Amino acid sequence: MEDNYVVILGPTASGKTALSIQLAKQTNGEIISADSMLIYKGMDIGTAKPTIEEREGIPHHLIDIIEPDEEFSVYDYQILSQKTIKEIKKRGKLPIVVGGTGLYIRALTEDFTLNQIPQDETVRRRYYEIMKSKGKEYLHSLLKDKDPLAYEKLHPNDYKRVIRALEVYELSGKSIYNLQEKKHTNNNILYIGLTMDRELLYKRVNDRVDVMLKEGLVDEVRALLAKGISKEANSMKGIGYKQVIDYLEGRLDYDKMVEILKRDTRRYAKRQLTWFRGMEGILWLDITKEKREDIIIKILEMMKEKDIF
Repeated sequence: MEDNYVVILGPTASGKTALSIQLAKQTNGEIISADSMLIYKGMDIGTAKPTIEEREGIPHHLIDIIEPDEEFSVYDYQILSQKTIKEIKKRGKLPIVVGGTGLYIRALTEDFTLNQIPQDETVRRRYYEIMKSKGKEYLHSLLKDKDPLAYEKLHPNDYKRVIRALEVYELSGKSIYNLQEKKHTNNNILYIGLTMDRELLYKRVNDRVDVMLKEGLVDEVRALLAKGISKEANSMKGIGYKQVIDYLEGRLDYDKMVEILKRDTRRYAKRQLTWFRGMEGILWLDITKEKREDIIIKILEMMKEKDIF
């Protein structure tokens, strides 16, 4: 069928990139990123963006498409990713969606309608003033009773989305996530979820942070700030960037910054797993219990069953 494709998802540091590239080689595939940080140009180390060499000649899409100070919404991703799927299909190639941003994956694969509740500047300004006087943590805590779903999914530092969630609830009485009405679910998508023992995953996360710092994460953040990218930009609130900013501005010493960065990345991986466990139809594969080649064979067999390959 025209819409058939593969989605490889999982938490950070679970091995999605290497597996997807090997699968693309064997299926004449092209990769579409479903990662909300890989869209930014010049943010390479802290996002674990695959280098040109690591991509091994496989085309990658929706990477390096905007500047770090530009806005980019889930709706933007939905439109671009659906367009990219069609273009890849026209070339006779297999689209392979790869990433860990659950909302991006849902926006593409379920084709849900993002809520159209209009903005109310008066309401929005009131919540912004509350944040300025009482802080991001307090603002975030207001969601706990009003919109528990948004409370769980949004980080206090992501104050723009927190304000939007509070605004939507005040105007509609409903969760911003409940208003993302599902239009269509494509049953001809093969969802592959990568997993492993939790402690091993956390070790891989810690090791990845060490590699990022060795490769120059601090210098990358320093260069972005020097370029004029505001520390208040959404991109700079990503894990890795906000902790380094705290270090550069003297709020954390180096060792504490490393400790918090590893902790926050582990927590993010846990949230990703929680999100994906709530999705249906995912074939979960433990990449530490089988050779990658055997996992590829298993995926190819599943693709044939779904008439994808």
